[in-house]
Amino acid sequence: MARTTVTLPYDLIVELMSLLKARSKTEAVMTAVKDEIRLRKAARIKAMAGKMEFTATAEELRHRDDRLG
Repeated sequence: MARTTVTLPYDLIVELMSLLKARSKTEAVMTAVKDEIRLRKAARIKAMAGKMEFTATAEELRHRDDRLG
């Protein structure tokens, strides 16, 4: 794990800790960072909607496993 020093406004940290019900500043910041990463990844996936073409049917995707032969 990397150690990083960040200067943030006190009231922002207090509000973040309150909203997340975090017990420490570190927990609050880590939760906020993880949530932001998750949200941005989800947005990228949503942006791909309609841009990919699947050639298999839903039935084939559900029941076919090429590894089984």
